[in-house]
Amino acid sequence: MNQVTYLRIYRIVSMAIRFYLQISLFQRRNRGKWTPVVEQRWNELVTRQAKEYKELALKLGGLMIKLGQFLSTRADIMPPSFLAELEGLTDRVPSVPRKDIIEVMEQEWNVEHNNYLDELSDQAIASASIGEVFKGRLKNGTEVAVKVQRPGTDRIIRADFQAMRIVIWLAKKFTPFTKQVDFDQLYVEMTETIGAELNFVRELQNGRSFADRFAEMNGVHIPVYYDEYTTRRVLVMEWIEGARITDISFIEEHGLNRHEISERLFILFLEQVLYGGQFHADPHGGNILLKPDGTIVLIDFGMIGTISERDSQAILLIAEGILFKNYEQVLDGLEDLRFLLPNADRDLLADAVERLVAAYESNELMQMDSFVVERLLKDMQDIVRTQPVQLPAEFAFFGRATSIFVGVLHVLDPKVDLFALARPRVLEWASTKREGKGIFGKEDVFRWILNSTGPARAFPKKIINFLDEPERIRHYLENKEGREREHQRNLQSRMFAGIFSLVSFSGISLSVWFWHEPFLWVSSVFFVGSLWAFRAIR
Repeated sequence: MNQVTYLRIYRIVSMAIRFYLQISLFQRRNRGKWTPVVEQRWNELVTRQAKEYKELALKLGGLMIKLGQFLSTRADIMPPSFLAELEGLTDRVPSVPRKDIIEVMEQEWNVEHNNYLDELSDQAIASASIGEVFKGRLKNGTEVAVKVQRPGTDRIIRADFQAMRIVIWLAKKFTPFTKQVDFDQLYVEMTETIGAELNFVRELQNGRSFADRFAEMNGVHIPVYYDEYTTRRVLVMEWIEGARITDISFIEEHGLNRHEISERLFILFLEQVLYGGQFHADPHGGNILLKPDGTIVLIDFGMIGTISERDSQAILLIAEGILFKNYEQVLDGLEDLRFLLPNADRDLLADAVERLVAAYESNELMQMDSFVVERLLKDMQDIVRTQPVQLPAEFAFFGRATSIFVGVLHVLDPKVDLFALARPRVLEWASTKREGKGIFGKEDVFRWILNSTGPARAFPKKIINFLDEPERIRHYLENKEGREREHQRNLQSRMFAGIFSLVSFSGISLSVWFWHEPFLWVSSVFFVGSLWAFRAIR
């Protein structure tokens, strides 16, 4: 039943509408009285919603799981309790019967599978919503991994995208998230990135591209792909004996160095971002294998993101600014990347970045029971929600990939120092970028001099900031409380105007169907009035 198109769309859209109504009613009941008790009830509500979403995602599979994984990284628009519930949502679904998989293989190859394979495992080695992986043996004796698209996947993903279009339309009309997310561009990014997973020929091409880029990197291996057996729905590649990179018992059993592995893995990811512009968009533990000799194997290149040359230059500004503690330059880079919108409070944001970097460098972020860290992280979320900050759609999957990757790194080495690992690579990259372009003008020299003297220049400012801290905190809390009240009022008004529009539009539809003219006039008046009210509220 979960594969019936209209049923999937109904279940997804109805859940979204129910969530919108629950949030709207909760905010209306608690308008102007946001107490700790109310906040606790709010957290209970969004936690129930997250559990319901997770349960439905695991039942339906397909796009719902990938969207849930994406939402679990969006601290800028999702409440913390929602994020915590979705954390760890994995794309694991029951296997389909082996005979159905063989039928797909033979349809793609136009011959019986025994013409190409001497052996094929009885059970799937791995099973996800899009494809299943079997172990096989070619006629020449080569062991291979055979990835086969699950029957009906194309139809399921198309239905899920149709449902997402409806949900996005509702979000654009009846929620304030449009201030932080370009939903139209996000939908395009989702279709291009996730849709590419449906074509295994594209995955083969991506894998070959990564193999060429990292051929000279020691301790890193990309599997060999066999294009003579690969089609849009069947992928054949080299079989790799190994374990998930997060399998600590495997690492200890083979006497491998976790710190050295985490360093090499970090450099591998950083190289993807800094050189070439392409990065693996789904770097979870199952897609990064570890061989007994410590070689890192990167697999599953279905989801690949791209960073443009212009954006890589902005990333350079941010990296330099963080390393040299020039936080104004960090904000300049964020503006170039389109993260900051006009009217952002640069002083407030620069102070937030500085505090976050300082907390990381002093290892305070590792002390999760620290009140200071708890307040810092909560302030970060509040600032992101209240300031004109957005996540450009083209960076949606980059943010998700970075979050997943950092999680893998901390499983390997909880004490890993990302700044220490990044500093020499970023400086080398910056030098290479300028040498390759043949430019190192006065502006570059001046900026590097300013950056190099950043710590010295920042010392007087740190003293002033220390003295002004109590006043700044009081001012920030007062402003935040006022912004929250205004935000809640606008959200409630827009939600109810939108809901009234839907109800009155339903009345118009029913009156036309039954040709009830008085009811048609009344519904039309209310529909026009609610639309006007919705547009008037900002």
